Amino acid sequence: MEGKIKKHELTRRDKEEDRMKHVRVNNANIEPVFFAYKHVDELDQIIAKYTAKTPEYDFVAQIDGFGHKFWVIDDDKDIQRITELVADIPAMYIADGHHRSAAAALVGNERKQQNPNHTGKEEYNYFLAVCFPDNQLNIIDYNRVVKDLNGLTEEQFLKALEENFVVEKKGADIYKPNRLHNFSLYLGGNWYSLTAKEGRYNDQDPIGVLDVTISSNLILDKILGIKDLRSDKRIDFVGGIRGLGELKRRVDSGEMKVALALYPVTMQQIIDIADTGNIMPPKTTWFEPKLRSGLVIHELD
Repeated sequence: MEGKIKKHELTRRDKEEDRMKHVRVNNANIEPVFFAYKHVDELDQIIAKYTAKTPEYDFVAQIDGFGHKFWVIDDDKDIQRITELVADIPAMYIADGHHRSAAAALVGNERKQQNPNHTGKEEYNYFLAVCFPDNQLNIIDYNRVVKDLNGLTEEQFLKALEENFVVEKKGADIYKPNRLHNFSLYLGGNWYSLTAKEGRYNDQDPIGVLDVTISSNLILDKILGIKDLRSDKRIDFVGGIRGLGELKRRVDSGEMKVALALYPVTMQQIIDIADTGNIMPPKTTWFEPKLRSGLVIHELD
């Protein structure tokens, strides 16, 4: 409510309401939200002291193969110091869980309105989150596959790309983007490197400088005629955790015609966008692993 937890995505009211029902019925937060923050050396050191010890829980989930380790910090002095250090962190940034954050805040506000003796100390004023320092966080690419070339031949499509990109044919071996504004394209059994030309994007605009914006404006919209990433049925999205081989597979199968891989967004870009009150385009970030629901439960009473 005070803007200390910053967002970079729009939320939909129907999705918020769906998650609000989950919180209301369970009278608890069962799914943790994924936050990031600008790292604090002393905080890193305290946490490292505990993670060097044997964890309280240590298991690999059978459903996805992800491991989870859980340590308990039970020293009063460390708890006090962590509390002080976190209080000095100017903002937390939602990495994954915009709808869960909104739902938790809205349910908390409902409880406040229903409680004539509200003090601000009640458990419903808080919700469950896992916070990662930015220096220990990697954001994975979020890639695109498209069903057709909007009436163009492969040659015409590649020629159209040359207006705004330096196009280099890389051959049959998988090519992965190696820097911002460099893209990987898979078409007709070949990989291509696309590098956006100078002056084709706005370096001073935190949204305009994003590779997802550059590719949406100059490739998906301008050449392929895809105006709305959320609703157009000709495009699909593939999380980078699945690798670029998945893009190749979907094109080679004939399901899709062309694939586009993007260089991952940086944490600093997310921070810049959230700090300036801007909103990221859809399908920009992909985080792994997804945090295990139910490992920790926060009851609202």
